[in-house]
Amino acid sequence: MISKEYLRDNSDLKQEVDDAIALFGNREAGGVVIIRTFREYMEGYEKDGQHQPGYTELIERLKAEYPLGQQIVGETNQKEFIRLFGAILKIRNILTAFDEFTGNDLLSARELQDYQGVYLDLRDHFRPDGEREEINDDIIFELELVRQLEVNIDYILMLVEKYKADGQRDKILLDSIYRAVNASVQLRSKRELIEAFINRVNVSTQVNEAWQAFVSESAERELAALITQERLKEGETRAFLRYAFRDGVIKTAGTDLDALLPPIRRFGGGDRQARKQAVITKLLKFFEKYAGVYSAMPPPENSQSVQ
Repeated sequence: MISKEYLRDNSDLKQEVDDAIALFGNREAGGVVIIRTFREYMEGYEKDGQHQPGYTELIERLKAEYPLGQQIVGETNQKEFIRLFGAILKIRNILTAFDEFTGNDLLSARELQDYQGVYLDLRDHFRPDGEREEINDDIIFELELVRQLEVNIDYILMLVEKYKADGQRDKILLDSIYRAVNASVQLRSKRELIEAFINRVNVSTQVNEAWQAFVSESAERELAALITQERLKEGETRAFLRYAFRDGVIKTAGTDLDALLPPIRRFGGGDRQARKQAVITKLLKFFEKYAGVYSAMPPPENSQSVQ
């Protein structure tokens, strides 16, 4: 085992271990926990008379019970997969602090991406409509651990540039782009946007400039349609979203949203609360699709600011 004294004398390693332990499951344990050996985390160990499965055992179970390419049928099986993959993410996070883990991961990068895509598909399935994060009593998604493996839009655009340079013939590269997007917490909501952009790319496309123009055009078109369909107040809606993009979160509580809605009579006498929830769902979908890739949405002059 690694002693507290050793960690104290090797502050860089201590910080790595503290960070890993915090994500492993006990955020208050940093500086007092004694981590186990690499072999124990790989092969398992005994604790309080009970066997604690190691990474090897968990991966063997994952591949045997949930082979890639086969649909996970039934809520019980889906929730068990979520628990299993969450346990794998946590122990894998610890193992990455060991040099011995380099080159010894039992999941290839492609397998990890594919399983992560399944994991996030189930997260979306169990997430209530209109909620940015899931709320569930018996399953917990380790999204912070997934985010450690995030790719960003700059990386995706770099792959698109390579795809363009190859004359759009590299289907393996295209598949890699979609796998990376699907395995990303942040980018999977932008998959439709990315796919539509790739379909426009040709050998003469200036990828970064074209992407910005495409996103702007798409966002403005979708927002205009949303405002029209829901009869929202344009200035207030644009201001509301501008602050949401600035703050990195869309606020669904409070009275700010009420300022976007038309008078209740415009709804034909329907249930205003139900209509408000429908608007929230659409605004959340728009926000998740364009957050991080589009924020140029100033309110029109003389409009009321919403903060």
